[in-house]
Amino acid sequence: MARLWGLHALHWGLPCALHLTMKGAMPAIRPERSIILLLLAMLVVMMAVTGTFWLYRSQQTSANWVAHTLRVESRLSAMMVQVQAAESSQRGYLLTGRPEFLDSYNGFDRQWRRDLATLSQDVRDNPVQAQAVDGLDDLIARRSAYLERAIARKRAGLPIDPSIFTRGQILMAGIRARIATMKAREEALLRDRTANNDRLSILVSGGLAVSAALAILLGLMALRTAQRRMGEAVAHGRELEQANERLITEAQEREAAEAQLRQMQKMESIGQLTGGIAHDFNNMLAIVIGSLDMARRRLGDDGDPRVIKGIDNATEGAQRAAQLTARLLAFSRQQPLDPQPTDVNKLVGGMSELLRRTIGEDVRVESVLAGGLWRASIDANQLENAIINLCVNARDAMPGGGKLTIETGNAHLDDAYAATHDEVTPGQYVMVSVTDSGTGMPPDVVARAFDPFFTTKGVGKGTGLGLSQVFGFVKQSRGHVKIYSEPGQGTIIKIYLPRHYGPDATGSYVAPLSDSLPRAQGEEIILLVEDEERVRHMSVDSLRELGYTVVQASDGEQALAMLTIQPRIDMLFTDIVMPGINGRILADRAREARPGLKVLYTTGYTRNAIVHNGMLDPGVSFLAKPFTLDQLAVKVRQVLDGEV
Repeated sequence: MARLWGLHALHWGLPCALHLTMKGAMPAIRPERSIILLLLAMLVVMMAVTGTFWLYRSQQTSANWVAHTLRVESRLSAMMVQVQAAESSQRGYLLTGRPEFLDSYNGFDRQWRRDLATLSQDVRDNPVQAQAVDGLDDLIARRSAYLERAIARKRAGLPIDPSIFTRGQILMAGIRARIATMKAREEALLRDRTANNDRLSILVSGGLAVSAALAILLGLMALRTAQRRMGEAVAHGRELEQANERLITEAQEREAAEAQLRQMQKMESIGQLTGGIAHDFNNMLAIVIGSLDMARRRLGDDGDPRVIKGIDNATEGAQRAAQLTARLLAFSRQQPLDPQPTDVNKLVGGMSELLRRTIGEDVRVESVLAGGLWRASIDANQLENAIINLCVNARDAMPGGGKLTIETGNAHLDDAYAATHDEVTPGQYVMVSVTDSGTGMPPDVVARAFDPFFTTKGVGKGTGLGLSQVFGFVKQSRGHVKIYSEPGQGTIIKIYLPRHYGPDATGSYVAPLSDSLPRAQGEEIILLVEDEERVRHMSVDSLRELGYTVVQASDGEQALAMLTIQPRIDMLFTDIVMPGINGRILADRAREARPGLKVLYTTGYTRNAIVHNGMLDPGVSFLAKPFTLDQLAVKVRQVLDGEV
């Protein structure tokens, strides 16, 4: 929250600093005579431009009226042509009797009313012309009626009354006269409007010329004033440059802080997404892995090789899916860790055979173990996975072979280093570095190397979760990780593990070999509590396979009832995330009723019940889902024998 307030203060402080700097750098400018003249010139130019614009708009209006007059004349001429074409079409039909001569007449009959309505709209501003259009409408309607009457008699084979032609000629003469009169009026309007448009055009040209002259004068005055002010600006340039440099430095610091904030928000978002799916996904994987393990053991070595191979392939795929979920939880810092005092030299030395099998013969592995190395407070199993991930990435960076060096040492990260690295606490650390002689990475790749799903490998050659898992594990362990790399010069990745202060662990449980799988010793009774039915059945079958007597319950309430009924319970094996009473509350209530009851927790994902600040609570025994029969047998035996 303090960092966020700092970002807001810096964000609002930049404009304020710029304002104060500018205000302090530039002296107050006194009103001078040249400024007053410049303002007056600007006022004159504005008035000239405004007047010219008004003249231009008037000229455009005048031009529109000229175009309007021409359009009315065009419509009148077109109407006259259509009437004459209709009359010629009628005469051709009357003389020949051929229907194709009526095409022009039919077109006129369909169209003339719409054309006349359009003409009426165009002359609605002129009452005289509007009245003339009404009279023209009556004449054309009557003429059309005479034309239709003659055509109808021709079609019926009846003789045509000559008076029709006489009256039609009279109407036609009236139409010509009416249109000629209207065109004469429009011609007069056109002459007046054209003359007015010409006058306005001349005024607009003159206004433009005056405006241009005034603008040039104003520009010259402004240039003179600017030249005079330039000297004053140069005198203060150095102060402004210094202020700008300070602002740039502050902006860069703000961008760095915002980048750190975005990284934290990104990790939080991925953590929420991962936690939401981990529980259900690990429950499903627990069913798959446990059932396959049981099937493989019951099938024995004498079973059908094809069935055995299919089970082994399915088991491998399920375990890879479980590893993927574990990597997501590791990056989001939500895996339950069990830090113990760890001899890192012994751990690295014991990995030599495993690394040779993993890395291959093309890469020469060398270990440089420091003398007097401090104990590290770390989850040894997760540290081993992190080192393997780093070594696999180093191997992939050396496709033609090379040298890989694993080095340990004591390190101290001081206050100066912590001030430049987010989430680093000053103090003593145990350092483990992995160095390769591979291709190296450019700075932009180094900046994104720990991002989840980011990889430079080809399709199908990497999930982009190896380094992100290392990053999440180290950060959750309150450590630090750093990359040093250059293209063509190889890569060094250093992880700093918190030093252990205090006595070493009193002892550790050594898991037996797979051929001596630990089983029940006598009649040992386990109360198993699991809300997921399939997982519960698989766990019951596994425990009974190991020789234990199992009492099962589907939730916390039923488990408490079983504790009341069952006279003897040697161990409570409970899921943590359950509806109603969760596993931690159930264990607390069970121990109130039966002090000293041994408890083993299991879950695919837990946030706060037995894990706080990323670490298992002291004295808690935990088995993560999904688990194999071997892991279950070893962990149950550890809890019952009091080894954890």
